[in-house]
Amino acid sequence: MSNSAVVIAIDAGTTGIRSRAVFTDGRPSISAYKEFTQYFPKPGWVEHDALEIWDAVHATLSEVIGKVAMPIAAIGITNQRETVLAWDKTTGKPYGKAIVWQDRRTADRCAEIASELPLVRAKTGLVLDPYFSGSKMEWLLTHGNVPKSPQLALGTIDSWIIWNLTSGKSFATDASNASRTMLFDITTMQWSNELCSLFNVPMTALPNVVPSSGRVAVTEESSGIPAGIPISGIAGDQQAALFGQACFTTGSSKNTYGTGSFVLMNVGTTCPPPTEGMLTTVAWDIGTGETTYALEGAIFVTGSAIQWLRDGLNIIEHASEIGPLAASVENSGSVVVVPAFTGLGSPWWDPYARGAILGITRGTTRAHIARAVVESIAYQTRDVVDAMTKAAGVTITDMRVDGGAAVMDLLLQLQANQLGVNVLRPRELETTAMGAAFLAGLGEGVWPSLQSVTNAWQLDRQFEPMPTGTETKDYELWQRGVGRSLNWANQ
Repeated sequence: MSNSAVVIAIDAGTTGIRSRAVFTDGRPSISAYKEFTQYFPKPGWVEHDALEIWDAVHATLSEVIGKVAMPIAAIGITNQRETVLAWDKTTGKPYGKAIVWQDRRTADRCAEIASELPLVRAKTGLVLDPYFSGSKMEWLLTHGNVPKSPQLALGTIDSWIIWNLTSGKSFATDASNASRTMLFDITTMQWSNELCSLFNVPMTALPNVVPSSGRVAVTEESSGIPAGIPISGIAGDQQAALFGQACFTTGSSKNTYGTGSFVLMNVGTTCPPPTEGMLTTVAWDIGTGETTYALEGAIFVTGSAIQWLRDGLNIIEHASEIGPLAASVENSGSVVVVPAFTGLGSPWWDPYARGAILGITRGTTRAHIARAVVESIAYQTRDVVDAMTKAAGVTITDMRVDGGAAVMDLLLQLQANQLGVNVLRPRELETTAMGAAFLAGLGEGVWPSLQSVTNAWQLDRQFEPMPTGTETKDYELWQRGVGRSLNWANQ
């Protein structure tokens, strides 16, 4: 591995773009960030302006390149998944706005074709939900004044960025992003004729699917970025985080504690059958001829429950107070908080579940409620991991964590106690960008092997299980609480 190489990761998130230079010699990274506008034209609709996204990519990438006084070995791209847009390949002009992954406008269409769920599950590992890209593309074609012409491009945000960096010479996506469109057969690793027909999407409008690691193209000077920089890594954000955590062995897992949480487990190179309550997804294809798959569990509310304590109940003034407050009591006093504010995700998938605080007595204090919220994050993660290991027959080896709440030692100790495995917090918590950098650097030999990427991953602290003897009883109490919250809004 070179001692003086630099790779730039473009992290195209839902609210902004961060470009980040990662150095192999250990010096601090250089980054630039720019937000872009969120558009909410109707209830349940969420849109982005693709030109604003490209402007933010161009601005942050240019700023970082200007500060890096050495050649750029590669660019890696990671992106908000499932968001789609349409544009003209001749002019490069988008047709209207991009439809964001959070958008729910196609819920009725997904319900209308509910009988096709077995087909969708078998080929894609997904569920029929407007979250995914296929029905969004169909909506653009049906309602968005998008012509079905030979010059039509339908793509996710990674494709749009690559298109612009190469001045239209490359129209590509990787398998991890393609696997989230509901149009890609993850068993054959090709676009599916059946699924494209189901959603009335012309296959000719879809990008070429390339490996997640390996040279896709090089930048063109006409893009406004210096010419000749290899674009050599692409992955959806959660898969990039799994890669950035060096979860390369079967059973290795990561949990990103964000507004919600995404748990991904590496399940190896054989595509597992559809798993109840879980999503099956392509983790990555690094060009070795084998695809690595992952099971994914989506938890809707974790960090946002801490925000609720701050903004809704005014129990704390700053999110950073939650750890010390929760640690000020030995336990929750049998209080259970089920933060099902918008229903429950994996493994329950109950949109009618609602939040609950149970077990309150006259002796309950704000510290008990705060601790119950922290515990709920650990319990929800256990719900997902237990379902994953049971369905896949794969034993979890450890849990690597990132995201904002990963700074909380109490949470990570509770997590280790509940899972019965070590919980590992890396020094670098921005693992999504690191994953994009690693994929690109691997493709250009900056990191010559997965082992060298593993060696580049650095541990901050390991939390080993320290059972108190009440873990089973506490978890059973949590499950009783979940039972109370299920189907609440539908009774």
